[in-house]
Amino acid sequence: MSIEPIQRQSIVSFIWQIAFTFIGFLSTIYFAHTVGASVLGGYFIFLAYLGIITLITDGGFGEAAIKRISEGEEQDAYFSAFVVLRSLFVTLVLVVLIIFRSYFDDLNDSGIFIWLLLALIVSLLQGAVSSGIAGCGKIGIHSTGTFINNISRIVVQVVAVFLGFGVAGLAGGFVVGLFVGSIVQLRFFDLRFVRFEWKHIKNLSTFSLWVFLISSGMVVYSTADTIMLGYYLNNADVGVYRIVLQFTALASFATYALRGALWPRVSRWGKTGEIGLIEDSLSRAFTYSLVLAIPMFVGGVLLGDKLLYYFYGAEFGRGYMTMVVLFIVQVVNIFQFFFTSYLSALDHLQDLFNVIVVAVVANVALNAIFIPVIGIEGAALATLVTMGLNAILALRILSKILTIKVESESLMNILKASFLMLLFVVGYRALVPLSNVWLTLVPVVLGGGIYGFFLLKFDRNIYSELKGIMMQMNFMWPTWL
Repeated sequence: MSIEPIQRQSIVSFIWQIAFTFIGFLSTIYFAHTVGASVLGGYFIFLAYLGIITLITDGGFGEAAIKRISEGEEQDAYFSAFVVLRSLFVTLVLVVLIIFRSYFDDLNDSGIFIWLLLALIVSLLQGAVSSGIAGCGKIGIHSTGTFINNISRIVVQVVAVFLGFGVAGLAGGFVVGLFVGSIVQLRFFDLRFVRFEWKHIKNLSTFSLWVFLISSGMVVYSTADTIMLGYYLNNADVGVYRIVLQFTALASFATYALRGALWPRVSRWGKTGEIGLIEDSLSRAFTYSLVLAIPMFVGGVLLGDKLLYYFYGAEFGRGYMTMVVLFIVQVVNIFQFFFTSYLSALDHLQDLFNVIVVAVVANVALNAIFIPVIGIEGAALATLVTMGLNAILALRILSKILTIKVESESLMNILKASFLMLLFVVGYRALVPLSNVWLTLVPVVLGGGIYGFFLLKFDRNIYSELKGIMMQMNFMWPTWL
């Protein structure tokens, strides 16, 4: 395929994201109707625990390994040093968890403590293989392995829930997915164990210290709402909130696909001083992320109440206002996510840490204030405020390094196409009562088609790039566009 590496890798990531989103969406609907919000809430709390513990076992060395390997110098030595360090941390944490097992009453009572231990053991293999593949720039393989991980997890979870294993089945499926995805990526793994020196550990540690501090903040930032909802409210509220958050995350999957392909490239461009390529990649990343985020936000506001009710059940329908706020969060997240990712790739870790500390403190404080007063909507509002603060602070720092550009013409075209879609959906709702799921899906499909058609008509740059990629992949391009 004669397609630019970043385009090709982003396309692979994007395709797998679409496939996983569709399959994951259907499986989540099944889980919501089968086990309900309370069991799902217990599973999300398990993931929150795992995220915090994984942070400790990784110590920031995973991203440090990707960074050093991506620079292209002594890759095998950095990989070997990382695996040894990670193995040491995992062993220590496992011993501590086993000693203090009695303190984890909620995990013991639900039967998932053993799955927490197994998840940490499997994550040792997964972290080593995934970091090596990503550091070598094999983002297509990395994305494929992640997709297989997710699909394997879903298959096992669906079977386990069907057999009545509940939250333990969900946790077990998560572990199986990690293992299967790692084995697939291992087939394409080129790095090998070699003797390493103290300088390799030192170079990893220099980068990983800041990564660890930043990751600590990000983990607290991403799990504070879940844990505090569980503390102030109950597992059912956690389940509703997290399902709504997953639903709105549909607006951001292009963002994560692009980030996976861009981060190693930006790291290398920063090393070679190719600032122009970094600036251009950032502006294009904004455009292609907003291509999906803005129309999904508009559609979510107009149809989200019915979609939550029909897809997940009546108990999830009460999450509509939370959903509206979280869709705004996803739009803001595009800018925050790329600003912080580029600061990380360009080695401005101390600046990034300062940004994260402010956001984390604000997030915890606002969750503690808002959740007891307005419930799950409070958690969403706290996330929105701190996400915006994070984006502004990161922008101030990054703008001193790069010229931040937003492609205003493409942005206006996205807004115009979204507005035409809005007019259609509003008219449809005024004329057709959304009395079942099929009548609700009609404006989703037709509205998406209207948006895509007019966007390609309005924006010739997006039209030309998409047409060129499709033709290079030997797909037919419609002559009527």
